[in-house]
Amino acid sequence: MSQNLLLKPIQVGSLELPNRIIMAPLTRQRALQPGNVPGPMNAEYYAQRANAGLIISEATQVCPEGQGYAWTPGIHSDEQVEGWTGVTAKVHDAGGRIFMQLWHVGRISHPLLQPNGADPVAPSAIQAQADCFVVDPDGTPHKERTAMPRALETSEIAGVIESYRSGTANAMEAGFDGVEVHAANGYLLDQFLCSNSNQRTDNYGGSLENRARLVLEVLDAVIAEAGNSGRVGLRLSPMGTFNDVDDANPLETFSYLLEQLKSRKLAYVHVNKPDWAGGTYEGFDELYQQLRKVYPGTIIHCGGHTPESAARTLADGDADLIAFGRGYIANPDLVARIASGAEWNKLDASTLYGGGAKGYTDYPTLG
Repeated sequence: MSQNLLLKPIQVGSLELPNRIIMAPLTRQRALQPGNVPGPMNAEYYAQRANAGLIISEATQVCPEGQGYAWTPGIHSDEQVEGWTGVTAKVHDAGGRIFMQLWHVGRISHPLLQPNGADPVAPSAIQAQADCFVVDPDGTPHKERTAMPRALETSEIAGVIESYRSGTANAMEAGFDGVEVHAANGYLLDQFLCSNSNQRTDNYGGSLENRARLVLEVLDAVIAEAGNSGRVGLRLSPMGTFNDVDDANPLETFSYLLEQLKSRKLAYVHVNKPDWAGGTYEGFDELYQQLRKVYPGTIIHCGGHTPESAARTLADGDADLIAFGRGYIANPDLVARIASGAEWNKLDASTLYGGGAKGYTDYPTLG
């Protein structure tokens, strides 16, 4: 199938994109320490990939409590804002566009990552059967089972919303073209959405409307701060079970949420097919087709695409843009490779998380 559709320009929110190839958000754990600050190597990495129609940054914690993995960047300190300013400047100099993905991990954390060794926070005090990545006081990094979280008090919810608002303000100050709210993959906002992780009895739990309330209130705060809903996207993972979330009725849950999004006129909704970690989810494609009928706005589809499957998805009208994750890790010039039909570099999975330039900024480009 022709890849020409992938290479067609498109208007997305406030931006005119030169192609429909999106660089998906990719956690790489290479922020400078101390402080979880982006540095020159991160700027080089993103600038190498400025050929994308749009880069979505790695997930970036909006507050210290939002961290669940060592060496991931934040957007809540002056030093982090300054570091990200260097990244966006280099991307823009290379002709690219970049959104920041705003992140709070909720219960996918551990006291070793939390301010003053506190317990992580969550909708409910339900421990996830999942792992985070910590560094011991002696500097030894290792995986750790997520800790038992404490349930957020109703009075604390406003502070969570404020952290997304201030994260948006900081992202704009750092020169980002927009922000994507991360409500996928079993992190805090997804924990509120999904019925197995949200057992609250206040206005943020129980009914479908209540479970969706925090996502919508966060979005409204982010849109108000950004000053334009066309600079705001949202990422979702219907049927995703990563990080031990599950929802009793994903069609009902995500149909309701998408209905609420219509009036907000977001730049896009980014739907993550939950096979990116190698799993298969029977019924997802059928669910997605139903959700696509609910939401007429711009949709990015992500999940194990080849150029052929991506072009087919666009041709069928099932999405407007396609996000590539691991393909962009190993192929900084992915657009050129798709345009020419060139072979892709092979991914070195041993260098995905942590480390230096190896497997990060040293993948070869064509020629």
